[in-house]
Amino acid sequence: MGQGSVLVTGGSGGLGGAVVTAFVEAGWRVVVPERKARPGSEPPAAGLVRVVADLGEPAGAAQAAEAAASEPTAPLRAVVNLVGGYASGGLVHETPVEEFERMLTVNLRPTYLVTQAALPHLVASGGGAVVCVSARAALTPFRGAAGYSTAKAAVLAFANAVAVEYRSQNIRCNTLLPSVIDTPANRAAQPDADHSRWVTPDEIAPVIRFLASGESAPTSGATVPVYGRA
Repeated sequence: MGQGSVLVTGGSGGLGGAVVTAFVEAGWRVVVPERKARPGSEPPAAGLVRVVADLGEPAGAAQAAEAAASEPTAPLRAVVNLVGGYASGGLVHETPVEEFERMLTVNLRPTYLVTQAALPHLVASGGGAVVCVSARAALTPFRGAAGYSTAKAAVLAFANAVAVEYRSQNIRCNTLLPSVIDTPANRAAQPDADHSRWVTPDEIAPVIRFLASGESAPTSGATVPVYGRA
């Protein structure tokens, strides 16, 4: 029995692959927006739909949401916002405002635009779930990342606002707070770290799938730590 459709942004990223696989294996129709078409890509797995859309622009976000809601037999039931990015910098007095604002653009803007575009479709389908990804740094910042910490805190605040505004329309919104995710990019950036303490994409993906599913129906406005042992 199908679970409906889920829109997964950042589905090609280090965490995204595991999340997409988790939803496909559970019988969801998974829609993954990508900035560019992949030349010579393999035929998609059953239940996986790739669309080309720029999620940093309202038109692209609307296009992705419409694609996710376009299958009448699999109404849109969930949105998973994985798009984001990290950049280290100096202390606040050393960081140009353009670099600070770039973190807001990378982390907050796509989350806002995609959620905004998807909400009417979720309402029309009778409700559903939104899952956002913040970071532990939103609660416990570290040196040299004021822009990143602020942006991830803004994602958390936005998700909580969605939870309040759409509760009466049967739409839930919850937020994950990862520590350092064990991806190739993070290993390359921190080769001397104890990678065994990091949380893996395969550990996070089932948590996201649970928060998107009806099994977590009573839960909204939650902040869920997925730190591993980091």
